[in-house]
Amino acid sequence: MADFDDSDLPETSLKNVIDQETLQWVFVGGKGGVGKTTTSCCLGVQLAKYRKKVLIVSTDPAHNLSDAFCQKIGREPTPINGFDNLSAMEIDANDDMERMQQQMIESANGSSEEESGISALMAELTSSIPGIDEAMSFSELMKQVQSLDYDVVVFDTAPTGHTLRLLSFPTILEKALGKLMELKDRFGGLIGQASAMFGGGNPGQMQDMMLGRLEETRAVINKVNDAFQNPELTTFVCVCIPEFLSIYETERLVQELSKFGIDSHNIVVNQVLFPEKDAEELGEWLDANKDSLPKEAQEICAKMMARKKMQDKYIGQCFDLYGDDFNVTLMPLLDYEVRGTDKLKQFSEHLVDPIGLESS
Repeated sequence: MADFDDSDLPETSLKNVIDQETLQWVFVGGKGGVGKTTTSCCLGVQLAKYRKKVLIVSTDPAHNLSDAFCQKIGREPTPINGFDNLSAMEIDANDDMERMQQQMIESANGSSEEESGISALMAELTSSIPGIDEAMSFSELMKQVQSLDYDVVVFDTAPTGHTLRLLSFPTILEKALGKLMELKDRFGGLIGQASAMFGGGNPGQMQDMMLGRLEETRAVINKVNDAFQNPELTTFVCVCIPEFLSIYETERLVQELSKFGIDSHNIVVNQVLFPEKDAEELGEWLDANKDSLPKEAQEICAKMMARKKMQDKYIGQCFDLYGDDFNVTLMPLLDYEVRGTDKLKQFSEHLVDPIGLESS
């Protein structure tokens, strides 16, 4: 770490995200247990200083926003204590899917013959095609979020694998619905007849209504896809810790985001031991003072030094990999948990005014 020349690197903070006034969607993701929720909350706190209305949305099935802010947060936007322009909500895709299917069934029972046939077929589709449930619930999520009046939305996402699948849904659904539209002429009234089998009326009307529903979903998906691939509107903040598996997962995430055409130029490295200190410098201090320390203190310091050297190695690799193109922000390991509005406010300052690396 002592060899870094900070003047040649992009700014080591998330200030670029705060300053980009056009941003509407900010995704925060990475391996499990690296501090995504804390980073999302801190980013939301900082954005709330400059934006009129900010929303933090958790799409991780294991929600932690309530724990982070020390208040109950539900499915609807919940105002955060201590703020008048920051809200949060926790969304469960499985619950959303069950609710959507229930609505379809109720619609089928209480509608005209044509509409009941369409609803019944849609309900059958969403329960029988692998992966369609998640994709449809994602579509509903984006409809819901778009209907809310917020300047910027911060997504606290699930661990990497789930997140990549989530971000691929617009592309997958768009392709699937596009193919379905291409096939409609080839198969004639087949879709209408299938809908009629579920209790509908005229096959021709059924086909038109069915394709109308699909076209409506496709329009939402196209809009979302265009927004995701527009760096003026969307960016992805990768979060990791200075360990091999986390750095490796971050590299995979960055490559996948590039495939999807999603902008990513920020990496937050959490749980860094003494970011302002160099392992060599600490080692020199320990060598000079080791004999004056009790045996237990020597063992504790030796373990801390081993961890510090390991972290410095992976932080060095992180800067080697991304330092020329990415804003790499180092967040310190604290001796207390970052929970509650006050501590989140304090910790969030490190995102925009980070502890600098010493160079010699």
